Amino acid sequence: MRILHTMIRVGNLDRSLAFYTEILGMRLLRQQDYPEGRFTLAFVGYSEESEGAVIELTHNWDTSSYELGNGFGHIALAVEDAYAACALIKEKGGKVTREAGPMKHGTTVIAFVEDPDGYKIELIQR
Repeated sequence: MRILHTMIRVGNLDRSLAFYTEILGMRLLRQQDYPEGRFTLAFVGYSEESEGAVIELTHNWDTSSYELGNGFGHIALAVEDAYAACALIKEKGGKVTREAGPMKHGTTVIAFVEDPDGYKIELIQR
């Protein structure tokens, strides 16, 4: 068994695709409209779905926003340099919510950014 994808609901698919592809550098792997169900699924990631886990962006056409709730934590991405990644994300218009630096009670360098719908994405320096 292996993890295939994480699904998150997004209020504006174009805005979310721009964030994940242009700001975080993922690729749009596939996208399909389901007119009878009034939704679109778009899969983004750094590698093909056969090679690694990806993110499924679900856009329900009649819903423009969601409450995030308190059960979801974050998506984690490995980066070479969290400081440089934060600078690039800000330069591209992304929102950094926790600047790069050592995690509390540890030495691992992390940062947090937020996507257009408010989902947290942790950057972990490797």
